[in-house]
Amino acid sequence: MKFLVTGAAGFIGYHVSRRLLADGHQVMGIDNLSDYYDVSLKKDRLKGLLDYETFSFHKLDLADHQGISSFFSGEEVERVIHLGAQVGVRHSLKNPLTYAEANLIGYLNVLEGCRKNQVAHLLYASSSSVYGLHRNLPFSTDDTANHPVSLYAATKKANELMAHTYSHLYRLPTTGLRFFSVYGPWGRPDMALFKFTRAILNGEQIDIYNSGEMLRDFTFIDDVVETIIGLQDIIPSSDAGWTVETGSLGASSAPYRIYNIGNSQPVKLMDYIGALEDALDIKAEQNFLPMDPSDMLETSADMQAVYRVIGYKPKTSIKEGIKCFVEWYRKHYQC
Repeated sequence: MKFLVTGAAGFIGYHVSRRLLADGHQVMGIDNLSDYYDVSLKKDRLKGLLDYETFSFHKLDLADHQGISSFFSGEEVERVIHLGAQVGVRHSLKNPLTYAEANLIGYLNVLEGCRKNQVAHLLYASSSSVYGLHRNLPFSTDDTANHPVSLYAATKKANELMAHTYSHLYRLPTTGLRFFSVYGPWGRPDMALFKFTRAILNGEQIDIYNSGEMLRDFTFIDDVVETIIGLQDIIPSSDAGWTVETGSLGASSAPYRIYNIGNSQPVKLMDYIGALEDALDIKAEQNFLPMDPSDMLETSADMQAVYRVIGYKPKTSIKEGIKCFVEWYRKHYQC
């Protein structure tokens, strides 16, 4: 099968592309190789993908309407896994326009490409951050998610709304993936595990917000990939019996679905740090800070919907996952 993976040089995009290639599919990867974080890490990921003859890389900016339109019209794309975006919750407070360009204009260009070229299924990255001020745990796709606390989260909620519009108007099958704190080898340098590991190895303090009194549903990358691979074969269909008044908020009368992609076993932040200290065999110097207004206090994913459709449950414990990341980090950075 012929897949387009946007953000192919990114953390999740790299792992998903590698799995699809290993399964014998053809993958076209798009990425603009932005300098939001270390470009050399993105290029190192690409090296691993370019080893496959069935992978092709296209350096394109999602916000480039003509470039994305030309790409779609020149390729017979069967399915799209859209993982390219401007990421980072705190960064969205400082550079809001980049989020509008990548996550709104760029996403619209992908939707248009899928519509005009009759793509069979669009899966796209949303985020657990859309739950915002929601407090009932675990978070369910049957819950409302109308009060985000960061611009990043707001753009991801907008993506879900845009997807529904295209599913309703043009019968484009779309599946939204609300990721919960994904971590693992080849992870992003702006995320907690990477930053903590680098700081601890350098003998520097780690910043811990809200005195560590936070709960996160950390999800290992292998479990995320397994879930995405399963869901790409579950193409949403129209449901004439669905209504706004009685139906699930994660579904629709249109060929539209949303799923949580989490671990369903939230972990206290201080326990997460403790597991990292054990893996490194180094105690961290800790710098406690107040709660950041763009942060969520707790996250926890209700994964029942995913289990019902693909029968998969995450398998990787925090200790296993962090140990795997630390082994990769030491090998990759030779430290």
